[in-house]
Amino acid sequence: MGIEIGFAGLALLIVLLVVRIPIALALISVSLGGISLMFGWDTAISLLASKPYEFVSKWTLSAVPMFLLMGFICYHSGLTSGLFNAAKVFFRWLPGGIAISSVFASSGFAAVCGSSVACAAAMGRIAIPEMVKSGYKPSFACGTIAAGGTIGALIPPSILMIVYGVFAQVSITQVFLGGITIGLLTAISYAMIILAVSWLRPDIVPRVAKDAENIDPTRALLDVWPVLLLALLVFGGMFSGFFTATEAGAVGAAGALLLSVAVRKLDWTSAKKAFLETLATTSSLLIIGIGASMFTLFLSLSGIADVLTSAVSGWDPSYLQLMIVVVAIYLVLGLFMEPFGAMLVTLPVLLPIFEVYDINLIWFGVLLVKLLEIGMITPPVGMNIFVIRGVAGKYASLVDIFKGVAIFLVADLVVVALIIGVPEIVMVMNN
Repeated sequence: MGIEIGFAGLALLIVLLVVRIPIALALISVSLGGISLMFGWDTAISLLASKPYEFVSKWTLSAVPMFLLMGFICYHSGLTSGLFNAAKVFFRWLPGGIAISSVFASSGFAAVCGSSVACAAAMGRIAIPEMVKSGYKPSFACGTIAAGGTIGALIPPSILMIVYGVFAQVSITQVFLGGITIGLLTAISYAMIILAVSWLRPDIVPRVAKDAENIDPTRALLDVWPVLLLALLVFGGMFSGFFTATEAGAVGAAGALLLSVAVRKLDWTSAKKAFLETLATTSSLLIIGIGASMFTLFLSLSGIADVLTSAVSGWDPSYLQLMIVVVAIYLVLGLFMEPFGAMLVTLPVLLPIFEVYDINLIWFGVLLVKLLEIGMITPPVGMNIFVIRGVAGKYASLVDIFKGVAIFLVADLVVVALIIGVPEIVMVMNN
């Protein structure tokens, strides 16, 4: 009976998500209903009373609001506004140099942010007008920033990686280290795409920027010293073992607050926005996490997790076959679901299978985040595309932005293939 209820619950969850019921509500209602059918209403209510506390009381999760606060303070205070000019000091001389600068500025922003959407929004306001002014095709300029924003969830601190680490019960610091490698590899692959387009299609990406402004290198680099100091403080302490990933979040939030005040870039309005957005985002993530933890329990009690594991074992796929299926699942989910929902709905099913196949969960966490971020720039629900449309809508339509970002999806798929084919790329900094 439990198996039938388990599969029925899975089917119902898919239906609820298709009709756009909020993910947290869908997970909690399916879990509550399924457990009540198997064990009675009193048991279901008892679990509903205890499970939320059990989930949110995990100490590691306290890093989520802290890193979010660090990112929002940096964003609203303008600490990161000089990153684009600093990147141009190094890359403007290259063909397509302004676009390449925006990609590496996004990587720098990612080091104090952890949010793909915030990264795209911040860089979009600064870089897109300048690229268009310099002769770039507007759709390509918008696509560059939308793709560059995905680096925000790869280079630590990544909120997706923190939540994954909690669910998979693996070291968040080790997942962060893998994310650095793949984040930089992604940035390099995007830069290569830009160079290729500038060489083959100078009508889209000018080889030499028009109306190039003079940038004072000293001034540009001085503008970003607070961000560099904050990144050094957080990651130097975390990766040297001086403090944990959880403690690094608190150090980062406090450091961002003090630096913003020290350079007189934080006013009451900016601080209020940063704290309110931190509260709203944290609440949203935690309620989805509570739903996912209940759904994991439901699948375990119904026995469906064991059935699925046995089915895969009976099929006995090769490593490559299993990875192709996993990649296909997340690419399809990315078309319709936001990253946290796609991750937390699938992990309860996939993690037991990976344990049977002895797949390194540190490595998989980095691959998973990369796959989820591809969904941020694929139609019809690519969140980064809509963000760019909101900040630079006068330059390109929604369809044009999707066209502009398409070439970067090729680079993303190449990076995914490298992660699967050469796993050591992810683990190099953990060895």
